[in-house]
Amino acid sequence: MLSPQLFHKIFGVAFFLLLCCAQGKPAGIPPLPGFVRLPEYDEGFIPGFLPLVDSEVGDMIRQLEHQISRLAGVLSLEKKITASGGKIFATNGEKADFQTTLKKCREVGGSIATPRNPGENDAILYFVKNFNTYAYLGIKESLIPSNFQFLDGTQLSYANWHLNEPSGKGKEECVEMYTDGTWNDKKCNQNRLIVCQF
Repeated sequence: MLSPQLFHKIFGVAFFLLLCCAQGKPAGIPPLPGFVRLPEYDEGFIPGFLPLVDSEVGDMIRQLEHQISRLAGVLSLEKKITASGGKIFATNGEKADFQTTLKKCREVGGSIATPRNPGENDAILYFVKNFNTYAYLGIKESLIPSNFQFLDGTQLSYANWHLNEPSGKGKEECVEMYTDGTWNDKKCNQNRLIVCQF
């Protein structure tokens, strides 16, 4: 639980950033839609608010970045996170069926791991190898048997099927990753490693 002091510092940073976005600052960044541009004041603050001190805000941001970096290091050391293509992939090491995996990933603000290129496939494979178990992917069979698509309904732009897969012909609607990084169509009720992406 956050201490009241830390909460207020984080709230202050968030408020400051919100004001900057509303005013169109930093330079070159347009205001967010729906925000009214606030008038500029020579004193550098809005009447009724304390002046925003850039060095204090900068220090808080550096402290938060440092803490996040340390946390990322610990999670990486514990084999709990990987990254690729701007995405972060994470696991808690638990196994679940497909629907539970979807739910668990949503609950923590992510989605089920969905490789869209070889680099992302390798990032997921990192967990599959380290835990020596298979993992579900964010891919399902469409209404056409043996035709698979991403969960958002778009066609696969990348695939890494194992030899002679998919082979379920409508009876295996989910996709799992093998420990060699290739994919297999599988029934959705099996327990597989939970891997989420953010």
